[in-house]
Amino acid sequence: MRVAIIGCGAIGSVLVEAICRGYVKTELVALMDICPERCENLTKSFCSEFPNISVCRNLGCMLNAKPQLVVEAASQQAVREYVPRLLQHGVSVVVLSVGALLDEHTLKAVKDASRVSGAKVYIPTGAIAGIDAVKALANAGVKRVVLRTYKNVKAFDPETLRRLGFGEVRERAKIFEGRGDIAVKLFPANVNVVAALALASGLIPWVEVYADPRLEKNIHEIAVEGVASTISIRVENIPHPRNPRTSYLAALSAIQLLKQLVGGETVVVGT
Repeated sequence: MRVAIIGCGAIGSVLVEAICRGYVKTELVALMDICPERCENLTKSFCSEFPNISVCRNLGCMLNAKPQLVVEAASQQAVREYVPRLLQHGVSVVVLSVGALLDEHTLKAVKDASRVSGAKVYIPTGAIAGIDAVKALANAGVKRVVLRTYKNVKAFDPETLRRLGFGEVRERAKIFEGRGDIAVKLFPANVNVVAALALASGLIPWVEVYADPRLEKNIHEIAVEGVASTISIRVENIPHPRNPRTSYLAALSAIQLLKQLVGGETVVVGT
């Protein structure tokens, strides 16, 4: 399978390394980032044996590389701008900035483009666990979904904290409580897991976000109440060394999804 990646930050870097070092058996054909030098640095670091990888500044260049699958690892804005266009060209997409899909106009554009072209959208589990169970429970009915997220204060955008009245956080503080669709707009780099839960359950989660200067892990606590089961999940993630806003598990989840999509597995666990 011919794969391209949009976004060469923390998660994009992990994916490039996994592909070029053979952990994922696929062909990397193009990279794109608002800072092209990031792409060039990655190809020099991990892909020196593959000189034909295109470094792109726009989507036209990426489409010229003829990918069969594009991984979006950039931003919610990148999802809005590029994913419907890729789908229109018949290219399937893995979406990591899944918070963008809680915007009804973006979700409609993505679904419409996918329906017309037949190209698919894939969403990794990301930095949480239990998505398979939540999807299964949705078949009988989900009554309520609650997510509590705890991260070091350094993981949050300082300007956002100031706007919310938290110019200086010296101890654990609840910096947000409310609907998940609002949370993903306020914290686009921190709570994409909200959207994964929403799409899996069919409900917008109620979200609490905490900033803690002493915390060394990114913690997600999930409670799902349904007709057939009540689910409680707690995940304590090591932050990615290159980006404390992102959990390392999120990158590993994307690698695992790519392995499944490129095929070769005779036994598939989970949905």
